[in-house]
Amino acid sequence: MVPRASLARATRRVLALQCSKRPGHCRTLASAKSSSYNYETGEANGIKFASRDLPGPTTQLALVARAGTRFQLYPGFAEGLEKFAFKSTYKRSSLRITREAELLGGELFAYHSRENLVIGAKFLREDLPYFTELLGEVVSKTKFTRHELHEEVIRVIKLGQKSILGNTGEMALNSAHAVAFHRGLGTALHPTSSVPITQYLHEGSLENFSRAAYAKPNFAIVANGASHDELSKWLGEFFTDSPASPPKNLPPIETKPSKYYGGEERIAHDGGNNMIIAFPGSGAYTGGHYKPEIAVLSSLLGGQSYIKWSPGFSLLARATRAQTQAHVSTRNLSYSDAGLLTISMAGNAQHIREASEAIVEILKAISGGDIAKEDIQKAIANAKFRTLEAGQNIGTGLELTGAGLVQSGKASQLDGIAEAIEGVTEDKVKKAAGSLLEGKATVSSVGDLFVLPFAEEIGLHYEILTVTCKAQLFSDANLRSGDRSLICRLLSQFQAPSSINNSHTARLIAMSSTWKAAGLTYNRYLAVAARVVRRSLKEQPRLQAERRGEMDLRFAKWTNGKQGENKNLANANSSAMADGSHGQQQSS
Repeated sequence: MVPRASLARATRRVLALQCSKRPGHCRTLASAKSSSYNYETGEANGIKFASRDLPGPTTQLALVARAGTRFQLYPGFAEGLEKFAFKSTYKRSSLRITREAELLGGELFAYHSRENLVIGAKFLREDLPYFTELLGEVVSKTKFTRHELHEEVIRVIKLGQKSILGNTGEMALNSAHAVAFHRGLGTALHPTSSVPITQYLHEGSLENFSRAAYAKPNFAIVANGASHDELSKWLGEFFTDSPASPPKNLPPIETKPSKYYGGEERIAHDGGNNMIIAFPGSGAYTGGHYKPEIAVLSSLLGGQSYIKWSPGFSLLARATRAQTQAHVSTRNLSYSDAGLLTISMAGNAQHIREASEAIVEILKAISGGDIAKEDIQKAIANAKFRTLEAGQNIGTGLELTGAGLVQSGKASQLDGIAEAIEGVTEDKVKKAAGSLLEGKATVSSVGDLFVLPFAEEIGLHYEILTVTCKAQLFSDANLRSGDRSLICRLLSQFQAPSSINNSHTARLIAMSSTWKAAGLTYNRYLAVAARVVRRSLKEQPRLQAERRGEMDLRFAKWTNGKQGENKNLANANSSAMADGSHGQQQSS
């Protein structure tokens, strides 16, 4: 048997000899920093485009428009525009488009995500002119006929709505986005059956939306397997009719920054059990909200196995090994200016309940530093591999690159992403896990709600109270001597540091069980806390604070349809109590 080391040395000598004889034909394996996987960007006729001239006989061309559900003007517009792709244009009928694509051996596709509408084709490399012209027609010459809208587009959308009714995973994911972001990214990927889409979907309104979505600033062209110069040439020839800007008489596409809210939603369903625990995640690399430590944390948590016939060796895979009927997976969903780190569970309701408790304990262990250094190193390697694999994937790379060009003018490049992940340290991962627990979680449960837990039952539900503390109110000059320790004990009930400083805002975390354990309602606890704070002030500040809480409530007694005298409610209650106590004394 020949030793492996001898084979390796012999192979290197053969390669060196071949390269010395034919230097022009010597090739090496592509690395993460190989330029062959990076896009070359440019602009043709006002249209941003990017291309990778990968070797091979086929090409994939796509138009990526800022027309996903986040940016749609009305419900169903993103899906309606997707379904109208490759329908009849003013130059070709839909039948002709289908037959010509078949004759050329090509494949047409269209889909939408929460931010983007992607329309494209796969074809032989020499057919680039035809399919570039076809995309140009879709952009500027689609007819938007009434019969196609009602007979094909709306009919297919309604069939999709019925399929969602039984998909508990899709329902949980839509619920998590709605709770986390409300509008914008919180809009469902597909309209549910309860949405009256026919009230909004009209051929005229869709055509108006297309003029805004297909304006040159709102879309980009991305190609894999095409020459950069050749693509620029055909774009300049076939995209001359695209509007340079959205029509001024149409409402603009909303571009408000995403805001994370968090919360909980529970949906009863007898078709399966799904639960999603989500936190603020990392945005896309091309935006200004990229956090490589979130990608590493996602790989560290894991849950899903990448090795056949093995449950996996990630933290969640080991922690939930006993819950064999619950499938757990962790993903970071990246968007242009936000992200959502989701931990999804599907399967048996009782096993999901047990797995959710283990997830919270794992997050606490990571934030507390109770994690092996080897696990961090494996997570970094896995995160780098998964990210590079997704970027190398032609379909994923098309949307990521096109969205980056539209949003920020930058293409998604693998070199920078790999370097950012390699720079993640153990402290950054721990800090990221701690920030998730300090923030407000998003919890969405679909299925058997009798068994599936509430967020507070697994230790996630707490409120972030923002207490505005004016410096002149809590300064030593206004607090009476001896009352500072009392205020410190009061604030300690909120699990906050006992020291009081002069900062304008102190963020205090109030656990829901703290005031319940004392037998108080939440409103009563706030009233007691406010009264203690007011009474701890010196005379002048105390009078000012109490004056803000004064109210004058009066009442009048009506007799035989006539209003009696207006009386102060507090004085009347005092008089009634005094009369009652006096009567009791006389009777005794």
